[in-house]
Parts: sequence; structure tokens; C-alpha cells
Amino acid sequence: MCSSSWKAMAIAVLLLQLCFFMEVESSVAHSDKIVRLPGQPRVGFQQFSGYVTVDDKKHKALFYYFVEAEIDPASKPLVLWLNGGPGCSSLGVGAFSENGPFRPNGEVLVINDYSWNKEANMLYLETPIGVGFSYSTNSSSYVAVDDETTARDNLVFLQRWYNKFPNYRKRALFITGESYAGHYIPQLAKLMVEFNKKKNLFNLKGIALGNPVLEFATDFNSRAEYFWSHGLISDSTYKMFTSLCNYSRYVSEYYRDSLSPSCLRVMNQVSRETSKFVDKYDVTLDVCISSVLSQSMIINPQVTPKIFWFTSQQVSERIDVCVEDKIVNYLNRKDVQKALHARLVGVRRWDVCSNILDYQLLNLEIPTISIVGSLIKAGIPVLVYSGDQDSVIPLTGSRTLVGGLAKELGLETTITYRVWFEGKQVGGWTLVYGNILSFATIRGASHEAPFSQPERSLRLFKSFLEGKPLPGVL
Repeated sequence: MCSSSWKAMAIAVLLLQLCFFMEVESSVAHSDKIVRLPGQPRVGFQQFSGYVTVDDKKHKALFYYFVEAEIDPASKPLVLWLNGGPGCSSLGVGAFSENGPFRPNGEVLVINDYSWNKEANMLYLETPIGVGFSYSTNSSSYVAVDDETTARDNLVFLQRWYNKFPNYRKRALFITGESYAGHYIPQLAKLMVEFNKKKNLFNLKGIALGNPVLEFATDFNSRAEYFWSHGLISDSTYKMFTSLCNYSRYVSEYYRDSLSPSCLRVMNQVSRETSKFVDKYDVTLDVCISSVLSQSMIINPQVTPKIFWFTSQQVSERIDVCVEDKIVNYLNRKDVQKALHARLVGVRRWDVCSNILDYQLLNLEIPTISIVGSLIKAGIPVLVYSGDQDSVIPLTGSRTLVGGLAKELGLETTITYRVWFEGKQVGGWTLVYGNILSFATIRGASHEAPFSQPERSLRLFKSFLEGKPLPGVL
């Protein structure tokens, strides 16, 4: 046989071996591949979902949904998205109503034209244990869950998720999320930075926090002024609110039955004036009438103390205000759960926010703004953004905290407060310190900004990933 034939055969054998090893390496990930979700339109990107065990003894398993980028996923970063609660689903809220590729509409899924997988490979995690499809075979895992446990489980999840998807180990990684993720994300990022000192695994490039809980007293004491300035409460109630109630120890006072009677009366008056027919997460838009009862139950902690203020009530004039009801129906279908490789353990149905999780809500009073500061010192860029129609965690509190942190760290203002644009419209306002700490508002957006202002949110997300300022003058 001539030498050229031998060379051709050798190359063929080499290619076969290479294919074999690639197949072996990705075989675990392929077992989680979603063939097609029920009612899903045809798309050109891959989807995966399934479980990662984070505690072998208690068999604690976290559920994830992973969507590769629409175009050239190998060149795009990896983004982990976390919703808040504590105890609400990143699958149902983040993926299926905010920035994922699909939204349910009856029996079918429709394309989200502003999905964040246009810019990144998106990984949605249902955390902590007991949220959505995540579960433990040991019911004690749902009791007295705290921030430290959640952060540790999330770290283990990422380590083991990389075993399923080894080709993403060196990929640029960003962590984004909203609300109580203002606790989840900084604490997870801190563990990642510490882990990297021993073994450099996480290529963390930045974190973005939407309407986040960063310092309870500042975040919540800004609510009274927001209510009043937007006409939701009267002058007299505003004066009583600011003089008789201080949110800095509200949770601990409430749980110890030490909330002053006068403050309790004011809170009841605030609830009456703001009305259960106004969504506190987006004060300017309509509500889904079928969800009003559950909304009023959640917002008033005197009614349901185990569920706090950060659950999902989505509203918009331009998109489906009752999408949450459709998500619950869709994710409780057996064919959908089968396609997602999901199962219900210890619960009868999938819910937007967990009914079995006993979270240590006193963790709410522990500020995480200082952890954000430590991340900046470690060279991790941070973006804090606010939907400006959210009265639950108003932009004024977040802006104050970011400005205070910049002053504490000695960061110079590199972009003074100005408008930014999406297309020919003002998308919001932005302010940057030291080219590493940024604050931005999204005009007309709710607590869940990608839901209510998807196009503007995608513009902000793209700039964040690229490390570029938000677009300025037209």
C-alpha cells in the first residue's frame, strides 16, 4: 500500500478516536438534552435540563435548565441566572416569564424576541433545595435553610455542573439575578473567589444585580417616600409611616411579636391606601385579576409571614399580565415534566415559590453590600440595576447604597449621571464609578425588569457582558 494511503488511514483512525473521546466526555450532558418541549416552535439552539446532586448523604439535588446561545455558542459567555424569594423559581420566573427563549401561551410556547440567549449561554438554577423541581429525600433539608447553606450548595452545583459540561469550564462566567438574589449572588461569588485561591476553576467576569436586597434598612426605608411620591399613600399616612415605622429591624420585630402597635396600624393603613389591586412590584400597570388574592396575601406579611415580599407578580400593558398562571399550568403538565427530565418529590405540584421551604428570614437583615465591596476589591465588575416602577425595592435605596459603597472604596465617578438609550428612546439612567461599579435604571420596568421592559433589559445585558458603557447620546 502506498504511503499516501497509510497517511489517509492514520488520519481516519485519529478522527474516529477524537470523535469517540468527545462522545464519552459529553455523554452525561447528552443524557440531559431536551429533544423538544411540548408546544415548542422549532429553534436552532440546544437545550438541556436535569439534576445535579449537591449533597450525596442527604441526596439534595438542584434542578437546572440550560439554553445555549442562539448563534455560535462556543464564542459566547456562560451566564448563571438566579431568582429570589427566598424560595422562588428561576425556571418559572426567570426562564419562562423574563429572559428565557420561550413563554407559555395556552398549550404552546411562543418565542421571546428578547431572550438573553441571543447574547449568552443561559443557565437557570432552581435554588435552594425545595424550590420548584429541586428536592431532597431528607425532609430536614428544607428546615432552617439559610444564606450560608444556599451559597455552599450553589457552589457545589457549579463544580459538578462543569463535570457534565466540561467544555464550559474555561468559559467567561457572569452571574445575574434579581431581588433576594442580592443575597444569593454576592455570597456565591465570594465563595468562588475564595475557591479560586486554592484551585482556579471559575472564570468569573462580573455580577449583575436587579432590584436587589443589599441592605435591608436602606432598601425598605425608601419605600415610604416611593409610595408617597407616586401618589399611592396620603400625606398624613406618609408622615406617620416615616415617624412610627423603621424597617431596619422589621423582620425580627415582627417574628418576636415586638412590632409596635402604632407601626402595625400604619402598615394596615398603607395596605388599605395602596390597594390590593395595584401591584407593588410595578405600580403603574394593571394586574392579573385572577392573581390579586395571592398578591395581597404575599405583600402583607401579617397574613402570610412565611412568604415574604419578593415573589413573582408580573404585569405589563404590552405582554401577558397573567403569564404566571400559564407557567404554573404548563410546568405541571406530565408531558412537560417528562421532556424536562423533572420530577416532583415531596410535593404534589410545581409552584412558582416554594411552600415547603423554611428559610431563615432573619438573614434578610444581614447586609450584603459589604460583600459586594469585597468583590470589587478582588477585581470583579458589579452592575446594580433597578426597574424604576418597583416600590418593593425602590431605585432610590439601591442608588444610595451604590453611591455609598463607591465613596467607601474611594472610587472616582467615571460616568456622571446621565440618560442611556435603546433605539431612539431613553432606556433609563446610568452612573459609573471607577469603571468597575455601575448603577443603572430601566425606564418603565418593574421589579422583574426583563419581563416588563424586555428590549431595554436586553440592551443593558449586552452592554454588561461587553464591559461597555450604556449607549449615550443619539
